[in-house]
Amino acid sequence: MRERNLQGASRRKAFKTTIRDKDARPAPDLVNRQFTAAEPDRLWVADITYVPTMTGFLFLAVVLDVFSRRVVGWAMAAHMRAELVVNALDMALYRRKPSGVIHHSDQGSQYTSIAFSKRCESAGVHPSMGSVGDCYDNAMCESFNATLECELLVKTRFRNHREAELAIFDFIEGWYNPRRRHTALGNISPMEFERRKARAA
Repeated sequence: MRERNLQGASRRKAFKTTIRDKDARPAPDLVNRQFTAAEPDRLWVADITYVPTMTGFLFLAVVLDVFSRRVVGWAMAAHMRAELVVNALDMALYRRKPSGVIHHSDQGSQYTSIAFSKRCESAGVHPSMGSVGDCYDNAMCESFNATLECELLVKTRFRNHREAELAIFDFIEGWYNPRRRHTALGNISPMEFERRKARAA
């Protein structure tokens, strides 16, 4: 690799984004690592990751549809309050208008918060939560985070939050959803997978 001036993508230093509220009652695990869905908007997975910038961390909350691996909702902020995950859920609800979707996440305090629980209840969303500290209980969302890290974050040093926000928007809406191919989808993008399934229905 050195002879060809190639460099591997190294992982960032870990930053803890899952902080459990010991007094909260997490939702049951309705998924049990079965990350499959026969149609859109049956099962969503969600998580928070962090984006380093020269002016401090930016936090990204995402919601993915397990059926197509499409990012259906996302939100960014300089904090990790419950508002962040509620905003990501609101985008997904506005875009997809699901009926009885399961929303699976970790047991972070944002997802066990009263604000998030109330939003799920009002929208008819069924919350589901994996165990604490086990990446396999939210493997699909962890996979997206790893893709974002290796394909964008390790390659770029952002000067400020605005610069990071624009790059992440372009990554999700300009690359990942419409163009990035997945072997699990037959080597096509999430949006193309949904289009083909809709035509075949």
